[in-house]
Amino acid sequence: MKETFSITLKSLLLILAILGCNNPKNKTDKSTMTNTDERKTYSDPEQKILDDVEQYGFHVAVVAEDEYLPGFAYTIGLTKTYNHPEIIIFGLNNEMMHEILNGLGADIKSGKNFEPNKDYDNVISNYPIKLLEIKKEHYQDYFGYCGWFYDNKFDFPAYQLVWTDKDAKYPWENGFNENWKFKQPILDRNTDFKFYEERNLGVFTTQETFDGKPILWVYHNEDGDWQFHSEENPNLDNAKLVTLESIVNLDPTLNEIYYLNFGQSATRETTNSEWKVTENKDINDF
Repeated sequence: MKETFSITLKSLLLILAILGCNNPKNKTDKSTMTNTDERKTYSDPEQKILDDVEQYGFHVAVVAEDEYLPGFAYTIGLTKTYNHPEIIIFGLNNEMMHEILNGLGADIKSGKNFEPNKDYDNVISNYPIKLLEIKKEHYQDYFGYCGWFYDNKFDFPAYQLVWTDKDAKYPWENGFNENWKFKQPILDRNTDFKFYEERNLGVFTTQETFDGKPILWVYHNEDGDWQFHSEENPNLDNAKLVTLESIVNLDPTLNEIYYLNFGQSATRETTNSEWKVTENKDINDF
């Protein structure tokens, strides 16, 4: 059985930043790319990936959950070795996700080809699962090491394994367990709204943002409240309560910091600048 390494989403995003892959505006310089096999030095996780793909055909990477976001796991190498889409799974415990992906990898190695939008039984006990074709707009949010493996290019095919609740209902079906709703984002859709929240969630801002000032300060409070401001010390006399969807529609680049944990803030100098994530400074609650 392949070993796995576990990292947090914060570490994954740092890796993506180093690679220059976490911002869709960044373009890969093809003149500097080399094939994976030609690279001479690797970090320990990178070497582990290469060794597993060579020995087993694929590797499983696990990203641990944090206080806000669920954990997830994904394969690396299925496309290169077996010409099969990579697979990602969310929201179960690390050991189970690793075991599930190992089992699917073994099936693929034996010649099975999984198809999208089809129910499969006996993958997770007796509950059905589906594989969805993932929109490429989501790749850089979750497939950090997979992108590295494929020469920092995010154009490999990938499926999301979506599991049902105990009543065999999928997240998009009426009656799905509400407590599990945000355990697994559905990555064949929602490219316009990446937050792990309801679209109609009430969030705080000021009139200035709707008057055209850019949103440069974002706070995710310890109590779960979100604040979006155009200045560090907003005028509370102009406070507004709006829906999260409306603020994202106003500035779609806010999707870039969907992952902010409780107690974190993100700032940038302009709307074209990279976000800098820190622990929250003191700010007045609305």
